[in-house]
Amino acid sequence: MATPELVPLFTLTAATVTTGRIIGGPLGTRVIVDASSGSFDGERLRGTVHGPGGDWVTVRTDGTIGLDVRLLLRTDDGADIYMEYRGIARDNATHITTAPMFQTGAEAYAWLNQVVAIARGSSDGRQVVYEVFEVR
Repeated sequence: MATPELVPLFTLTAATVTTGRIIGGPLGTRVIVDASSGSFDGERLRGTVHGPGGDWVTVRTDGTIGLDVRLLLRTDDGADIYMEYRGIARDNATHITTAPMFQTGAEAYAWLNQVVAIARGSSDGRQVVYEVFEVR
């Protein structure tokens, strides 16, 4: 097997706002975060983050943060792309690693339906910034 290659896909910046909904549970504390505005920019696609979108964060008992995110991306030429990912944040979300996947009916971006990506990023509590890479 060949070593996977990481090809830059885009940089994504999304505003994040804690909704105030906090739910305790056996796996930790669940916090619902709105992430329905922002932008993404790359060589093959660019556009804006549209609502609704959000992150169902789980603050785990070991101090890490589990991410469960769904976003709607709209390209600058009007195509809608659903992006979802799970991941882990460490060190107060200054080190985030996720595994995005995509769905779209737009013919020009149908190639995204076959992409598994990896993203690295960080959050300052008001926004999250990711560098997203296609895994080939």
